[in-house]
Amino acid sequence: MSGAGAPSLDKVDGTGLNITIVAGTWHEEITNGLLEGARRALAAANVTVSEVRVAGSFELPVVSRAALEAGADAVVALGVIIRGGTPHFEYVSDAATSGLTQVSILTGKPVGFGVLTLDTEQQGLDRAGLPGSKEDKGAEAAEAAIATALTLRTIRG
Repeated sequence: MSGAGAPSLDKVDGTGLNITIVAGTWHEEITNGLLEGARRALAAANVTVSEVRVAGSFELPVVSRAALEAGADAVVALGVIIRGGTPHFEYVSDAATSGLTQVSILTGKPVGFGVLTLDTEQQGLDRAGLPGSKEDKGAEAAEAAIATALTLRTIRG
């Protein structure tokens, strides 16, 4: 896990933005860490936040699109997919990734991508923003969503 070269997107003012966190329910400890990181970043940027929980990562795209179409300026999509012994991992990872990309393109609104695709649970714990974690992917996804929403606001006037 590198993290090297990551941009510094903190300290932005997102006043006036409405952002929805859409989070899966699998792998509760990791997901809760991602949620807390996203909440911290969104609160620091002064955005209005709502949250929706979905069954798993496969459901993230459809609910993210609904949130954006209902008026959210951006979505922070959070999920955890851990490789198992079947091809299921590849199917769900691809569906979540491709689906969220499509949602962003179709709606013209940003989706902060906080879906962890992992070989082991430990990799998730290392990235979840928990005490002792090396990275905080929930906060990073939220910061990316805020920065992109602000960029689009500037471009669109």
